[in-house]
Amino acid sequence: MMKKIVLVLFVGLVTMSLKAQDNAAKIEFKSETVDYGEIEKGTDGVRVFEFTNTGSAPLIISDVRSSCGCTIPKKPEDPIMPGKTGEIQVKYDTNRVGPIRKAITVTSNADTPTKILKIKGEVKATSGTK
Repeated sequence: MMKKIVLVLFVGLVTMSLKAQDNAAKIEFKSETVDYGEIEKGTDGVRVFEFTNTGSAPLIISDVRSSCGCTIPKKPEDPIMPGKTGEIQVKYDTNRVGPIRKAITVTSNADTPTKILKIKGEVKATSGTK
């Protein structure tokens, strides 16, 4: 009798978890890499990662972190409804001359809960400075 109860509970839990996966948020980025190219020191370092919630539940971005303090990401505060688009803004400190190779970690309630976005490029010294 106990085995039957455990079996019924197990089957019920599996069924519920499969049903929950059908009703999930899904995040699809237009591009997972932003290439700054070559930019001059002190220029605008703001870029945007655009995404769409292609799932069937509201998408909640719970955290966005960069791999260093020179990159400041900004996440959407409100849930992104199914079929709607959103953006994650990233600001790189362009007063740092040299190559840009940074990662931004996005945490959400999507079916893939962690996504790694990348920025790359190079900041060149302006004429007469180093």
